[in-house]
Amino acid sequence: MNKTRILTTAALGLAPAAALAQEAGEAAAPGFDQVGPYIMTTLLFLIGGFLVMWMAAGFAMLEAGLVRSKNVTMQLTKNIALFSIAAVMYWLVGYSVMYPGDGWLIQGWFGTFGTAQLQPVGAAADAVDLAYASVASDFFFQLMFCATTASIVSGTLAERIKLWPFLIFVVLLTGFIYPIEASWQWGGGWLSEIGFSDFAGSTLVHSAGGWAALAGAIVLGPRIGKFAKDGRIHPMPGSNLGFATLGTFILWLGWFGFNGGSQLAAGTVGDITDVGRIFANTNTAAAGGAIAALILTQVMYGKPDLTMILNGALAGLVSITAEPLMPTLGGATLIGAIGGVLVVLTVPMLDKMKIDDVVGAIPVHLVAGIWGTLAVPLSNSGTSFVTQIIGIAAVGAFVFVVSLVLWFVLRLAGGIRVSEEAEINGLDVAELGMEAYPEFSKG
Repeated sequence: MNKTRILTTAALGLAPAAALAQEAGEAAAPGFDQVGPYIMTTLLFLIGGFLVMWMAAGFAMLEAGLVRSKNVTMQLTKNIALFSIAAVMYWLVGYSVMYPGDGWLIQGWFGTFGTAQLQPVGAAADAVDLAYASVASDFFFQLMFCATTASIVSGTLAERIKLWPFLIFVVLLTGFIYPIEASWQWGGGWLSEIGFSDFAGSTLVHSAGGWAALAGAIVLGPRIGKFAKDGRIHPMPGSNLGFATLGTFILWLGWFGFNGGSQLAAGTVGDITDVGRIFANTNTAAAGGAIAALILTQVMYGKPDLTMILNGALAGLVSITAEPLMPTLGGATLIGAIGGVLVVLTVPMLDKMKIDDVVGAIPVHLVAGIWGTLAVPLSNSGTSFVTQIIGIAAVGAFVFVVSLVLWFVLRLAGGIRVSEEAEINGLDVAELGMEAYPEFSKG
């Protein structure tokens, strides 16, 4: 199961009372057997959607805590702006591109342009597709995944990127890049046809955001003073680990909507039972990632590293997102733990490559996303490693190349990086004219 619109509820029969009324020639209102699955699945989308929306607060707090105090207001501004831009762009074009139905411009590859259209106010039962859920709830739920992809990019490029070039990139990412590659799987495109499986988006959301962030980091370059000429790496501690921890727990909570809502159905005993199983697996994968990072940083550095532990939990969540239903609790814990290990090992590797990722989004979302997608065949016999690799490579190549071109164009058009003076003084003052902590000296 994934976000491709495949109906999972059983064929709906008439309630006995309704059947008797029809036999008597009376017009009967639909019984719960008819409308119940529609109502329950719509509620699943709405509840899952607002949980995933709460992840926007998690990203904001995580990034605010991991950047220096002189850049906190900028990160908060970027996060509320990117979420708002995603909401508008997904309505204007993204939703129709991602879910073209029979309206592909290029079959299986590129959907049609158009605005999302909601059902009328007070729609009657005979005016909606009772075999699925309300269009508005589906749009609302899917939008949150689009916004999440953009949030991933924000943290990596923190502390040195200009606000407006970043937001222009967000317009293109949320309106076109993400919807196109997501349509290949969840819109019934070519990846879906070949059997690729990504239940809730380890590749389609998380790795996609990671590839866009990596392209931006390469074009943008590292922060001033991060890498010395003699090869030394200068740590740049964040301003508030309390915020970073709060952000991680908010993201952890939101992930239950992210993965649980991706069951896409709640109208049968089997569907709602599976949602509970998804919640449990999602939780234990996060725990596995956090514990693995806790132990490994103790072994490698002699002391546990809180920032690594936080990212280990997030990596566990990303890792299980590709298949949160099929693994056992033990399997989910192991999948998450491997994600946590990968984060701890990838962070110093990026430093050696002089790729400056302020919050660790590339290890968490890109690397753990790849791992989670590759792990699907371990518990789901209906998928193959070859097909999973094809999907990872296709999404990665598309998002990375298009993002790289866009970042270069933005750099040539007006520049994407703030001046050296602005970077040293902080983006809060230079770009926004306000500080998050005006009573304290700059960090």
